[in-house]
Amino acid sequence: MRLTSYSDYSLRVLLYLAINKPDQLVTIKEISEAYSISSNHLMKITFNLGKMGYLETVRGRNGGIRLAKKPTEINIGTLVRKTEEDFYLVECFNGEGNNCVISPVCSLKHMLNEALQAFFSVLDQYTLSDMIMNKTVLKEYFDQSISHKG
Repeated sequence: MRLTSYSDYSLRVLLYLAINKPDQLVTIKEISEAYSISSNHLMKITFNLGKMGYLETVRGRNGGIRLAKKPTEINIGTLVRKTEEDFYLVECFNGEGNNCVISPVCSLKHMLNEALQAFFSVLDQYTLSDMIMNKTVLKEYFDQSISHKG
């Protein structure tokens, strides 16, 4: 299974915000530079994360974004379910687009479905706070990354 870059970048945005002080506003440009990701791509992601209730946006000259929830309240499994379009690991997972002739008698879909459920079972055990347990080290890496680019 592979997550889309949309989910990957969503997780990265939340992680970046979580290593900062709770009330600190961060700009999309700052996140873009830290990860070397297009600002335009991040604008769409941050907009949608805001609509989902994960981010708070402050407009204006000194504006930016910050977490709208505590890191302990952001479940990774839930986030991935919300940011992925589908989980069609194989054709038969898609009821409308399934043209596989052996689908009614094939056991592969059951095995893959079980694996997918196990995947989410693991992700459901973690929150954003688990991702930042090494907060100080993460911050140092971001700072080093930015200073090497400048």
